[in-house]
Amino acid sequence: MKVLTAAQMQRVDRESTEKYGIPSLTLMENAAVQTVQALERRYGDVRKRRVLIVCGKGNNGGDGATVGRQLWMRGALVDVVLLADLDATSGDARINFQIAKQVAADDSRLNFEEATTEEAWKDVLGRLPSYDLVIDALFGTGLKRAVEGRYAQVIEDLNHWAERSGVPIISIDIPSGLSADEARLIGPTIAADLTVTFTRPKPANVLPPACYRCGELVVAPIGSPDALVEACGARLNLVEPSLIEDWLNQTRRTPMSHKGSYGHALLLAGSRGKPGAACMAAEAALRAGVGLVTVGAVSEVQPIIIARVVEAMTERLEATDEGTISDSASARALDLAAERTVVAIGPGLTTNESTRRFVQTVVRQRTRPTIIDADGLNCLAPWPDDLTGGDIPLILTPHPGEMARLTGLSTREILEDRVAVARHFAVSHNLILVLKGNRSLIAAPDGQVYINPTGNAGLATAGSGDVLTGIMVGFLAQRPDDPLASVIAAVYLHGLAGELAAANIGMRSMVATDVTRYLGEALRTLEDSSSHR
Repeated sequence: MKVLTAAQMQRVDRESTEKYGIPSLTLMENAAVQTVQALERRYGDVRKRRVLIVCGKGNNGGDGATVGRQLWMRGALVDVVLLADLDATSGDARINFQIAKQVAADDSRLNFEEATTEEAWKDVLGRLPSYDLVIDALFGTGLKRAVEGRYAQVIEDLNHWAERSGVPIISIDIPSGLSADEARLIGPTIAADLTVTFTRPKPANVLPPACYRCGELVVAPIGSPDALVEACGARLNLVEPSLIEDWLNQTRRTPMSHKGSYGHALLLAGSRGKPGAACMAAEAALRAGVGLVTVGAVSEVQPIIIARVVEAMTERLEATDEGTISDSASARALDLAAERTVVAIGPGLTTNESTRRFVQTVVRQRTRPTIIDADGLNCLAPWPDDLTGGDIPLILTPHPGEMARLTGLSTREILEDRVAVARHFAVSHNLILVLKGNRSLIAAPDGQVYINPTGNAGLATAGSGDVLTGIMVGFLAQRPDDPLASVIAAVYLHGLAGELAAANIGMRSMVATDVTRYLGEALRTLEDSSSHR
């Protein structure tokens, strides 16, 4: 699903009217209908329930007034409070405020008032205990700076009341106070229980920390043609389950298949003191469905791998005195890689100088799609300008600290704009970059960036990245012809398995191997879902 900036969304709305003749008032009406439907799905029938709608003077407020009328038509008792003079409004918003005012003049079940003073707002606050639902229609996607003064106080008052009373706040399009294009919180912001956004999500709806102010997010169509969305130039995407279901359908087991049908993965991993990383990656690859796994490792790690992952094969690689893979093993590793489908390099390797040279040689002379993780990345930091992906896919999976080492930026700079950093690196070096973390990002060489919505804080545990590498190499081995889709599927299912693990044992107790343990259930969940589509 495309994620649209505020400017792109405005363009879609405008061209819906100019190019397709859909009146802007119709779009506003459709938005209101979708909001009420989403509200009723979450909170039930609105008949005879008291609803407060707090409106700003712009189009978001106009949406609120329209929602108020739709709720009134369904039998709710509605107060529409405009925090401005009606004379200060314009366009479609003004039309819908005037309609609400006229309805209120004829029917006491809908009340319309202009609360332009502190005293008027205090009067509204005094009525808060009488409401069952509060709807936030203060500011929409046009907000660019922090809310201040009276409006900031209104946001604080509503948040405080909702937290104390448990009465839910429903935000229209975006929680008021967020800047639609920014992941960061720019100032006081409504903490919504439900946000209904229109046509497509905006960056603040789906990127942390801003997205956590949205509560449950519902993306509702309001009549804008999909062709306009595709033509607006969006380069940010939210991964949907249907994309993963399609990948699974294309890699289903068939009656005439054999283990060679599902690829052979080579893992170059492990060292003295760090054999577990190789074991976790190998087991995860097997659970991901790869036909065969070979782990290239130093001799003292081989017995541990054989004992822990009995289905995996091992190949001995020359070791340094410190028990890490030596650069003298490069030729052997490249020979092994040439006989396999895909390669993953990095988990548990260490950054011994000889090992560093080993990694650099294997990556530069690779002949197969290659995933680089953990110490494999550290061995290549700072990233060489002349090392690019090209015809042989290259996939990097850094966390923010590793990304900082690769780029020379600080971790803070990475976190300030993860999308821009990931996109620039992927495009500049013609590779796929998975920037791990809270809502991991997958950046493609063409500049498209994909936001992964699955996962939780339980994944913040040692070895979680090794398991992801294993799943990724297992998926890529099954479908090396579409590395981007395979990588996106791996990241999504790694997160989903983490969610299933947390649901069963709790996030606090999770360890990395729990993710592998629940991977089969995650796969089956989506496979069953796709079979019923």
